[in-house]
Amino acid sequence: MAAQCVQNSIDNLLPRLEEKSVKPPRYISTFRPSVKCEAAKNKAQCKTMGPAKVAVPTPNNFLQKHSKEPKLPAKKKEQNSKKLPALSVPRRTDRPVMGIQSKKNFINTNAVAAIKGLPKKPQPIYVDRRQGDKYLLEPSGLVPKYIKKKDYGITPKYVTQRNEETKRAQEEYEARILEDLKKRAMKRLSDDERRSLLQGLKKHWEEVYHEFQGLPVQIDTAPKKLHKEKLELQMKQLEHDIEVIEKHKVIYIANE
Repeated sequence: MAAQCVQNSIDNLLPRLEEKSVKPPRYISTFRPSVKCEAAKNKAQCKTMGPAKVAVPTPNNFLQKHSKEPKLPAKKKEQNSKKLPALSVPRRTDRPVMGIQSKKNFINTNAVAAIKGLPKKPQPIYVDRRQGDKYLLEPSGLVPKYIKKKDYGITPKYVTQRNEETKRAQEEYEARILEDLKKRAMKRLSDDERRSLLQGLKKHWEEVYHEFQGLPVQIDTAPKKLHKEKLELQMKQLEHDIEVIEKHKVIYIANE
């Protein structure tokens, strides 16, 4: 029912013209020709689809043997080149000079040379097996040729130099040790110093003894016992020092 109402509408009585949509022109870049030229230049011939666009060789221009091998340049004739010396070998057509005779007696000459000539020295060899195998003696190492050298038995320079360096280092070490010993050397007390030292020890002993006599008769606490023991030790040490100084007339003191 609704479809019939739409068809019978007043708007549908008059025919309508169909409006066709017009498309805008396609965009074409102004750089398109230059881009196509650059792409064609940079593109290799064998990378295109299909056969390569190259000139086909003619049947007359076929591949010949050794045509791709490298060829050396043509040799130039040197105008100022030196002439080769004449050959010393006689040619085939040359004929020797005939009729020349020598009056030299080769038999007598050879006999005189053999008599007056020095005999040839045999080469020294050695045999190391009973089969008789012979070897040269000089390269074998059995000949004492090294002891006959001029520098045989002479100490090399680097050894003497090293010995001198070690000797110098030892002397420097000994000098340093002596210097340290001199610094630590014992000092002898003079008679006045010995006398004043002895008087000081005796005076100190008297002071400690006076303090020891002032102790109470009854010592019943720990501090009193410790004080008494301390005074006794001081008196013993002072007596020992006084005895040593009185016994020895010469006294040495180590330097710190």
